[in-house]
Amino acid sequence: MANNVKVQKKKEQGSKGGDIFSGLVIAACIFVGYLIFKLVMGDPSNFEGGNPDGHPLPGNYLGMVYKGGAIVPVLMGLLLIVVVFSFERFFVISKAAGKGNLDAFMKKVQASVNGGDIDGAIEACDKQQGSVANAIKAGLIKYNQVKAEGFTSEEATETIHKEIEEATSLEMPMLEKNLTIISTLVSLGTLVGLLGTVTGMIKAFGALATSGTPDQAALANGISEALINTATGIFTSAVAIVVYNFFTSKIDTLTYSIDEAANTIVNTYRRFKGSLK
Repeated sequence: MANNVKVQKKKEQGSKGGDIFSGLVIAACIFVGYLIFKLVMGDPSNFEGGNPDGHPLPGNYLGMVYKGGAIVPVLMGLLLIVVVFSFERFFVISKAAGKGNLDAFMKKVQASVNGGDIDGAIEACDKQQGSVANAIKAGLIKYNQVKAEGFTSEEATETIHKEIEEATSLEMPMLEKNLTIISTLVSLGTLVGLLGTVTGMIKAFGALATSGTPDQAALANGISEALINTATGIFTSAVAIVVYNFFTSKIDTLTYSIDEAANTIVNTYRRFKGSLK
C-alpha cells in the first residue's frame, strides 16, 4: 500500500512538472517560429527592391515561404515543437535504456538468472543503470525475498510481477507523455497548412474580384503562395509521423525487455521450487 502511494505521488509530481515544461516549450517554439518568419524569411534582402511587400527574388525560397502569410509562423512553430520534443524524447528513452547495450545487458541478466546467480544479475543491473535495469533489479530483489520466505510458485509469480510493475510505473512514468503532443501534430500540421491554403486562396480570388479584370499572373502567384502552407504543413506532419513511430517502437522494446526478464525470473523460481519436491 505504501509503495502504491509513493508511485502515485511520483506520477503526480512528474505530471505537473512535465505539463509546465511542455507548455513553456510550446510557447517558446511558437515565438521562435514567429521570429524566424519575421526576421529571417521577411528580411528585405529576400525581396525585389528590398521591400518585403513586393515579390520575392527569383529562386529565393525564404521570401517565397514568407509570402505564405500569417499561418506560416504557426507552422514553423509546430515544426520546431516536433524537433524539440524529438530530442527530448531521445534523451529520456536513451537514459531509460541504460549505459550499455540493452540486448547485451538482457542476455547477461538472463544467463545469470538461469544459472541461479541472482547476485550477479543484480550487479549487472547496478552497472547498466537506467529505468529498465532498475525495474529488473526490483524483481530480482523480490525474488530473493520470496525464495527466503518459501512462497509457492503462484504466490511468487504474482508477487514478482507486481513488484516489477510498480517499479516500472515509478521509473518510467514520463516515457510516453510528450509523444501525445507529437501524435497530435501529425494531424494538426496538415490541418493548419490547409487552413493557410484556404485563407490564401480567399485572398487571391478576393484581389482578382476587386481588380475588375482577370489577371492570370496575379492568380497564379496567389495560388502558389497559398500552396506554400500546404507544403509546410505536410512536411511537419511527415516528420511527426516518423518520429512518433520511431519512439513508440523504442518504448515497446523497453517494456518487452522488462516483461521478458520478469518471465525469466518467475520461471527460475518455479524450477527452484520443483527441485525441492
